[in-house]
Amino acid sequence: MVFHRIAVVGSSNTDMVIKTTKLPVPGETILGGTFFMNPGGKGANQAVAAARLGGKVSFIGKTGDDVFGKQARQLFEIENINTDYLLTDPDHPSGVALITVDAKGENCIVVAPGSNSYLFQSDIDLARKEILRSDIILMQHEIPVKTVGYVANIAFEAGKKVILNPAPALQISDELLSKLYLITPNETEAELISGIPVKDIDSATLAARNLYERGVKVVIITLGSKGALLFTGEEAKLIPSPKVEAVDTTAAGDVFNGAIAVAISEGLELEKAVEFACKAAAISVTRMGAQVSAPYRKEIK
Repeated sequence: MVFHRIAVVGSSNTDMVIKTTKLPVPGETILGGTFFMNPGGKGANQAVAAARLGGKVSFIGKTGDDVFGKQARQLFEIENINTDYLLTDPDHPSGVALITVDAKGENCIVVAPGSNSYLFQSDIDLARKEILRSDIILMQHEIPVKTVGYVANIAFEAGKKVILNPAPALQISDELLSKLYLITPNETEAELISGIPVKDIDSATLAARNLYERGVKVVIITLGSKGALLFTGEEAKLIPSPKVEAVDTTAAGDVFNGAIAVAISEGLELEKAVEFACKAAAISVTRMGAQVSAPYRKEIK
């Protein structure tokens, strides 16, 4: 089996999590239960997920010159992730996320991006060699949009496969969409990008077709516990997710994206790749936390 290199360009945060019986409404104070801190950030979560599932991963990002940043680097190295292009920002703190998780496993998250917001094109130039020797480039929206576009241009011109997880949800230009091999929005993100309300499989298919017609080669709309919709230009196919009892859905999408990158890097056909990613994400929601919830390859049956 050939293992291709995966470069994850994205965010690294420290998650501060409180488990509660229910999520608060505006103006409400709730006494929660357990509090704990975990390494997180969409980019970092996806890198760890990919590495645990067997990917050969490099992480390109920026942390603060603080305890959170130093800890992130150590944890990446423990996961056998290349940190040669994890930069340190002396002027801005590492990113943090405040996460509340209710008894059903649903969550609400507020992120202070810190140094993630200062990953600029000049930083990417320092990592250009790593991008060019990687086969798959995986990104998200917790770094500047201009940086995402800059990386996509470099990778596309070099014939690399660019995967974008468009979270948090933002409008995306047709120019950027045309540089993507694969986009992986959830229902909310697909609706914002396509302008088509996503309420069911039929409307999700219309949204996927819209993104495909604007230049993306492959569209996968993640549908939570229902699985994921795969669209490659002809018909859409719903790939169901294994049924599990969710404890914490915080990093499910990130695990899905790390897994899909690994599956594609190994040459799996797309339908099998989505099945693999759904299985990995389903395991992750049965555990509390972000990176710590990512499964290892031996757990995927």
